Amino acid sequence: MIRRREFMALLGGAAAAWPLAAHAQQPAMPVVGFLDPRSPEALTERLRGFRQGLKETGYVEGDNATILYRWAENRLDRIPELAAELARRRVAVIVASGGPHVALRVKTEVTTIPIVFLSAQDPVMLGLVASLARPGGNLTGVNFFSGELVAKRLELMRVFAPAATRVAVLVNPTGPGTQPTLRDVEPAARALGQQIQVFNASTSREIDAVFATFVRERPDALFVGADSFLDSRRVQLVQLANQHRVPATYSGREYAEVGGLMSYGSDITDAYRQVGAYAGRILNGAKPADLPVVQASKFDFVINAQTARMLGITVPPSLLAIADEVIE
Repeated sequence: MIRRREFMALLGGAAAAWPLAAHAQQPAMPVVGFLDPRSPEALTERLRGFRQGLKETGYVEGDNATILYRWAENRLDRIPELAAELARRRVAVIVASGGPHVALRVKTEVTTIPIVFLSAQDPVMLGLVASLARPGGNLTGVNFFSGELVAKRLELMRVFAPAATRVAVLVNPTGPGTQPTLRDVEPAARALGQQIQVFNASTSREIDAVFATFVRERPDALFVGADSFLDSRRVQLVQLANQHRVPATYSGREYAEVGGLMSYGSDITDAYRQVGAYAGRILNGAKPADLPVVQASKFDFVINAQTARMLGITVPPSLLAIADEVIE
């Protein structure tokens, strides 16, 4: 017969083992790898959109999913190393944020793990997917058309500055969006009776040097190309444009939020929401090859009225009426 003390000791040992057994039976939380060439503070709103998309498909960070963030801090050469690290961690899906150049590097490094990308250019032309309808392989994502909005941005700028005929176009020569931008901007400007002059900058110093030439060149307006490096230097770009009193058009609302005159482009926060939803669908068992590339359908036109006043520009009521947001 087991004495009471021995029975209680036995019972206590079994009870202690129960939580361990229950824990062992719980499935591990799926892990999403999030890789971006910038730093986290540059993506606050975009990350909010991404997490919202995950939530829409049933996943909440820290609750039933884990997100491993990897930031290259504007060093593109680190992308392959960070992608390989995420692959070693056996994440369920990798989000290649920051543009097609990031996705191309991740694709080279990771061949079996699903990858969800964002691209401002045609992902078929870039070789990311076989077709928009049936991507094939291990990649799918969102195409948000920044490159195709060049003509619209020039038209809006023309309303802001109707006398502007000489337009400076600033691009990052090493960025994948440069050639599509230059291909589109010249005929669009010609149709509006404008002449363009292209300036290149791929470092902070080169941006300073470009604006130093504006004292001599005196462009009537500035068109800043869509590019992740230029996005990361948006405070510098906006401050210099305003300092030189050059009306400027930018590709995303983040520029207008830090004092840029106007921005027009795809709703990037919503694009990140769509990326999050695709990552969640993959966690639920969908294959990237069967998920069509999403075409972004929401666009943002943002005016910074305070900057317009500072530049001595009266914003036409016609523009105020169609703006998605006017920053006072």
